[in-house]
Amino acid sequence: MIADLEEIKGVTLETIYETSEGKLILTCIQCGTCVGTCPHGEYMKYPPRRIIEMLLHGLADKVSDTDSMLKCVNCYACMAKCPRGIHLTEVLLQLIKEQTILKLPTLPAELQKALENSYRYGNPMGESGRKRANWVATSKYPVRILSQNPGPVDVLWFVESYPAYYPRGQDTCRAIAKIFNRLEIDFAILGNEERSAGECGLLAWETGLAEALIDYNISILGKYTFNKIVTSDPHALDAFNYRYRMYGFKKPVYHIIPFLMPYYDKLKSMLTRPLNYSVTYHDSCCLGRHNGFFDEPRALLNAIPGIKLVEMFHHRINSICCGGGGGGMWLDTYFKSQNMERLSDIRIREAIATGADILAVGCPYEIPRFEDALKVAGYENKMVVKDIVELLSESMED
Repeated sequence: MIADLEEIKGVTLETIYETSEGKLILTCIQCGTCVGTCPHGEYMKYPPRRIIEMLLHGLADKVSDTDSMLKCVNCYACMAKCPRGIHLTEVLLQLIKEQTILKLPTLPAELQKALENSYRYGNPMGESGRKRANWVATSKYPVRILSQNPGPVDVLWFVESYPAYYPRGQDTCRAIAKIFNRLEIDFAILGNEERSAGECGLLAWETGLAEALIDYNISILGKYTFNKIVTSDPHALDAFNYRYRMYGFKKPVYHIIPFLMPYYDKLKSMLTRPLNYSVTYHDSCCLGRHNGFFDEPRALLNAIPGIKLVEMFHHRINSICCGGGGGGMWLDTYFKSQNMERLSDIRIREAIATGADILAVGCPYEIPRFEDALKVAGYENKMVVKDIVELLSESMED
């Protein structure tokens, strides 16, 4: 269920009702499903149902005058469950967020810093762009950097910021480099020329920043010849597939997990080292609810010898968000000030209840969020967070 990208390009709250999306909003039956399924619905003064009610009465300004939308983590739960199929997260909530950031006198400091860093350095952590490809030197397997070897390539691997800079993210990078090499995939990276694609929250919060990142990355991508983009970040996947296309970007973009499925038989034959782990998998909101990839992560996990897959109570479309989307990566202090429990802490309790050794993930945001939640819960020595590609790599002989 994806909105018509051409129709919603440039749409505003004032013009929304001129579109089919606006007419769809008018069909809201005020059933409250969106409020009930929202992980932060109880804390929001204006959850989706009430936003629509305010819109119908010409009172949308009252919504963006509050900090209610800061509590939306773009988890797509309301959109996935809406009986009318209204594109809440993709369209309506994005427009309200854009108005909110323009009107709030101040933003929470962590979010403000992440936005400033992304504009200045091309990544939310404020790391030097010159260090973006430093991890390549630590890989046992060759990784071609296009600025150094700019010939045509089949797969352009868009690494993204957390995998490039965060030490645990670099572990996933080395795993992907190993898998690509073993599968004999023709791939390369942008290296230090890459900047953040702009995750789903940043593209909603600050239009100017989003356009700056999009314009820059499209200009860099235009320098090289490649057939497709692959990324391990579902937020980058969403940025490319649902935002960059509005600006003329047409290349196919894949997340690493579904990208590997056509190689399943070849990959499985290489998984010769039994891991003997009990594993529970966390469904990423972007990868799962928004893009519908539920079976593929589980298929790859089940291909690993010795793996026993156990499900959490909430899984697949009902999975609980890690809390990192929609700017939530940089709002933990704000949430605490509002007496809100972190979603990552709630999710970790479900993971621990399965008795699993490993919490498997498919998004780079989830590793730091869940590792921290495990420490808070006192379970850092009883459960380990690993990306699926790390487990695949571990099962491969060097």
